[in-house]
Amino acid sequence: MVLTDRSDVRIARNSKAQEKRQNGHQEANDKENRIGDLHHDVKIIDPSELLRPEPKFAQKPVSQYRDYSIDKNDPIKERVRKTYEAMHTNQTVKFVREFEYFVADKMDEWCKFNHFKATMREALEKLNELVDESDPDVNIPNIVHAFQTAERIRKDYPNDDWFQLTGLIHDAGKILAMFDEPQWSVVGDTFVVGCDWSKNIVYRDESFKNNPDAENPEYNSKYGMYEPNCGLDNLLMSWGHDEYLYRVLIHNNTKLPPEALAMVRFHSFYPWHSSGDYSHLLTEEDEKTKQWVLKFNQYDLYTKSHEIPDIEKLWPYYESLIEKYIPGKLEW
Repeated sequence: MVLTDRSDVRIARNSKAQEKRQNGHQEANDKENRIGDLHHDVKIIDPSELLRPEPKFAQKPVSQYRDYSIDKNDPIKERVRKTYEAMHTNQTVKFVREFEYFVADKMDEWCKFNHFKATMREALEKLNELVDESDPDVNIPNIVHAFQTAERIRKDYPNDDWFQLTGLIHDAGKILAMFDEPQWSVVGDTFVVGCDWSKNIVYRDESFKNNPDAENPEYNSKYGMYEPNCGLDNLLMSWGHDEYLYRVLIHNNTKLPPEALAMVRFHSFYPWHSSGDYSHLLTEEDEKTKQWVLKFNQYDLYTKSHEIPDIEKLWPYYESLIEKYIPGKLEW
């Protein structure tokens, strides 16, 4: 039996959380059209977009990409390091479970999908306000990156419209940042919580030193709270835009195939798909999933440029795909 059965989660709610629940119906009504009232001028630091190149996909020498070396005189490197340090300190089993299951003082229950309603296009257009400040190569809104990714996939896979749409929407979960979620709980490489951390997680040697799970014998061993070869679907992942969008799509009954859902859910899980870690927890079927994620990631990482697609011209085509696979107002 895998020890992440969510029915075993016991939630202790404080009085403020209970008050929020009592007012939940009114809040849901208030939020239904909140997409138009989202915070403006949000900029997002996404360390996952700082390049950790996979050589077989890179279109320029790997040495020209940024690395994760520490240089306190380099403001970008230092900013990225601090983001990961906060992530690796705060992303615990308790944090992930609480983020999924209950109202805390500063966040709504994201996985109750009562935050707002919006079409996928409306959500993507809000990403036009998100600029990845950590990207050293280009300084473009997230929606531009979305269309660059989708169009490159469309060029190579003209008959796989689901794959093209996946390229367009893969970062839509970053809309979390519009609601003041800290950057370390929205962006960056993901990892498994509840067992020993992979040696290939960036800044691994120093950044987890203040994470309380390190002192918990239930979580700090090779298998932690898992059984051998329990499978990817049974692992509890650090929280971020990947997991959130995956859950949004499932909740809204998307018609996208399982391959697309895997691409969305695991495209930031670099210790697994790039370094080959966690094999003791995975199954043979997970290896097939990895190949799909790797297929996607070459388009996610290496399509950025200053060449801007004609987004208005492209919208009718991609709206037809949205209507086919993720139609109507979605609950976020």
